[in-house]
Amino acid sequence: MGHRKYSSPRRGSLAFYPRIRAKSLESKVRNWPEHSENSSLLGFAGFKAGQIQVMTIDDKEKTPNFGKQLDNSSTVISTPPINIIGIRCYKKDAYGEKAVIDAYSKDLPKELERKFKTKYNEKSFEVIESSFDSISSIFAVVSISPKKANLSQKKPFVFEIGVSGKDIQTKYQYLRDILGKEIRISDVFQNGQFIDVSGITRGKGIEGPITRFGVKRKQHKSRKSVRALGTLGPISPAVVMYSVPRQGQRGFHQRTEYNKRILMVSSAADGSIQTPAQPKKISINPPGGFNHFGLINTDYIVVRGSVPGVPKRLVKMRHPIRNTTKKVLEPKIIEVIAK
Repeated sequence: MGHRKYSSPRRGSLAFYPRIRAKSLESKVRNWPEHSENSSLLGFAGFKAGQIQVMTIDDKEKTPNFGKQLDNSSTVISTPPINIIGIRCYKKDAYGEKAVIDAYSKDLPKELERKFKTKYNEKSFEVIESSFDSISSIFAVVSISPKKANLSQKKPFVFEIGVSGKDIQTKYQYLRDILGKEIRISDVFQNGQFIDVSGITRGKGIEGPITRFGVKRKQHKSRKSVRALGTLGPISPAVVMYSVPRQGQRGFHQRTEYNKRILMVSSAADGSIQTPAQPKKISINPPGGFNHFGLINTDYIVVRGSVPGVPKRLVKMRHPIRNTTKKVLEPKIIEVIAK
């Protein structure tokens, strides 16, 4: 093995296996945090727009940079209102949870006909109300329209969102109250809190083990190949293990990033923003709009750091599933620079 006499650390994490293409452009959120406080939705969704620079004051105590100015590269996510179109109930058996009944609203958006056909049935609500004891979990069925985010796609996205509450009956009553209504991003999240972001990453196509896993190139003239592995494994057993870095798909995977801080939650319909350092309303849109997205003319959210995916791709957000600080401090924003 040339310079390496005995062994070396493995290249590439096995935690992300299998590294295959995602089945859909829409990520799936499989777990929701458990909150027994006031009833509310535990998540939201939007469309990635682009990057901006946000100047803030570091409010993290006991750090060398506390009280000083920070330049945060942030992501803008366009978040048009979502429609609460139905309620879905699950029952648990020996094989896990299974959906048993759906109940939909009377007045559904017309664009939902492009997705599926459903009818309002009053008996569905009666069945749910008579079987609270056997229901293990309950979710809100929501839809979000790309058209409202100034995108060309007409077919809406339909998915489930978790609900917080003391018990199934409390969650169901909350969903009945908001059924058929529109929910805005400011009703779910607030400035300064942490969220989890889930999306489908940018696709890179087929890549070799050097780029895909970060293995080292071989030494000059050590083998006929340079960008290939030195060995695929021992002579016995005569199989190539799944853990050996090989060429294959890179990118277009589902990824979830935890504890991303919200810097701004705006409800301005014209995409404007106002900060203490900038009392006059300015547009968050850069000149000519965001690259590959365009202008934001709906509600939006600004998250510190990067977000998986390319512009226009659906991004799902939820309340943090891992422990974070209980204090929710509103960020001290000095300036917003939209390039």
